[in-house]
Amino acid sequence: MPPPSNSSALHLLVLNEPFFVVQLQPGQEIAPCVLKDLTDGKGGFFSVTRTKDEVSLVGEAYKWMPASYKEQSTWMCIKIQGPMEHSLTGIMASLTAPLKVAKVPVFALSTWNTDYVLVPTEMLSEAARVLERDGWVFSQGQKSRVARL
Repeated sequence: MPPPSNSSALHLLVLNEPFFVVQLQPGQEIAPCVLKDLTDGKGGFFSVTRTKDEVSLVGEAYKWMPASYKEQSTWMCIKIQGPMEHSLTGIMASLTAPLKVAKVPVFALSTWNTDYVLVPTEMLSEAARVLERDGWVFSQGQKSRVARL
């Protein structure tokens, strides 16, 4: 599905660093160094989600992260530029539908301002091609960055 609007807020950006996705069991401790880095502002994007079944840690790889997180930094992030109006509907569905057809796995997250879709690093170029064919626009300079990967 093409984007529901031509607004530059719906243009796409590929973030520079790989992302990690770590799953912890309920009650399993988050590494103290990770909590410290989170509160000290080290690294870029960082998300913690807790349910009764698990704790998911998702973030942009950074220099000081634990080795076990580096090993799981196998994703690249496509960000909708944002900020988006909360009245918009179907944005994530529109963004992920062509990736589903192309069999590109995704890990999706949302914040107040925008949406993020993580794709396996080795599938980033394919994801970008599929999204552009579907009518999504990568912001200036993003296409050449994707081509280098």
